[in-house]
Amino acid sequence: MTWPTKASHPNRDPGFLMRRSLTTLAIVLVTIPIGIGWRMLPLGLPWFFYKYGGSFLWAVALYWFIATLLPKLYPIALATISALAALIIEFSRLVPEPAIDAFRLTLAGQLILGRFFSFKNIAAYLLAIAFSAVLDRYLSPGRSFGKTVRLSVP
Repeated sequence: MTWPTKASHPNRDPGFLMRRSLTTLAIVLVTIPIGIGWRMLPLGLPWFFYKYGGSFLWAVALYWFIATLLPKLYPIALATISALAALIIEFSRLVPEPAIDAFRLTLAGQLILGRFFSFKNIAAYLLAIAFSAVLDRYLSPGRSFGKTVRLSVP
């Protein structure tokens, strides 16, 4: 059994953390305009792709935004936090709050918080977050979904 040493662990390398933060920020900054364009431009997409593709891209941006803020976390932790945030935002639509409801009527409110509750949106969010976590795992060599034990055979 071999364990990574503190010095060799990616989360201990300041250069790794800076590169990771910049990479995840770049992904967010690319995903947001794609998502806005997906919803705002007349792309002629079938309704299903228009509706749930936008929700998918919203959750992808959420995952990478949280990854930017918390670069030391493993993909499983980021996915858990992202899923909880998405669920809180989605279920908050069921609770009337005048100030938040007024914000939801603005363009920014529609893009960030959405307007209507939907279990189908939740499915799209969870699928997108899982996709992002898997992609995160493959974009970050030396990292895994969580702490793993590597067995070595002599």
